[in-house]
Amino acid sequence: MKNDRPILGIFLMLLFCIFAPLGDAFAKILGGHVPLAELVFLRFLIQAVALIPLAYLTKRPMRLTGRVLGFAWLRVVLHIIGIAAMFAALQYLPLADAIAIAFVMPFILLILGHFLLNETVGIHRLGACIVGFIGTLFVIQPSFEQVGWPALLPLVVAVVFSGFILVTRQIAQDTDPIGLQAVNGVMAIVIVGPILYLLSDSNIPAFGMIALQGNEILTILIWGLIGTLAHLLMTWSLRFAPSATIAPMQYLEIPVATFFGWMIFNDLPNRMAAIGILITIAAGLFILWREHTTAARAKLQGSPHQEPHAAE
Repeated sequence: MKNDRPILGIFLMLLFCIFAPLGDAFAKILGGHVPLAELVFLRFLIQAVALIPLAYLTKRPMRLTGRVLGFAWLRVVLHIIGIAAMFAALQYLPLADAIAIAFVMPFILLILGHFLLNETVGIHRLGACIVGFIGTLFVIQPSFEQVGWPALLPLVVAVVFSGFILVTRQIAQDTDPIGLQAVNGVMAIVIVGPILYLLSDSNIPAFGMIALQGNEILTILIWGLIGTLAHLLMTWSLRFAPSATIAPMQYLEIPVATFFGWMIFNDLPNRMAAIGILITIAAGLFILWREHTTAARAKLQGSPHQEPHAAE
């Protein structure tokens, strides 16, 4: 493609792999005293406030109608659930463990793609899914012994965001990523806002509200902007390099998250979790390699093959 600039695309993905776990670290810090529902609401509020002016100034289309609008509502519901589950998981698990468990998502995507979209999953990729899931269990097992059921929350994140990506694939060709995310921010506010208002006086801690102080407001603004920037970096990286080139680099999130977890929270994966992380990374990279070779072979043979899309 004429817009391909792979070095720039790789550089942008490297920045994403730094900013995404950094945003999760901020979420872990904030989640210690800001109630979960309020944190989710603020996350989408900052997204909308940051992206709507950007979409307007760059003349990005934000009007959604018909089939696309229906899928967009489903997409934002999945996004809300996934983010809430991840924020909750970060309050119980080390940063690297939570992110590593959530990286079971590529394996779930393959299985869902096979059953829901009739995509072909060969024996090699199926075997890699099994191995990758075993690696994930290595990470979950010691965490489950320490914190119980919250260790399973990143699995919820993986399942929900797999659905999120499948829905995104259905509308990716009919929407602009920045315009879609701007509109999704507003949709999320419409969903989360009334729930937060109605349940804020309840005895459910997750739905409480606190008055934010100056330092907390500044921290939340920085966190929201980091998350928004991370999303834009991934989107822009896909504009300059094929997904087959940059998708393997996403696994750099795990060592970066390990570094931030050590520096900020003094957390490091134990031996079993570290082995599981390495197994998960190896299995995920193998699946990406098989996807790349299958696409190349199909192209040489002149048969149609749809390259997997990354989440917008």
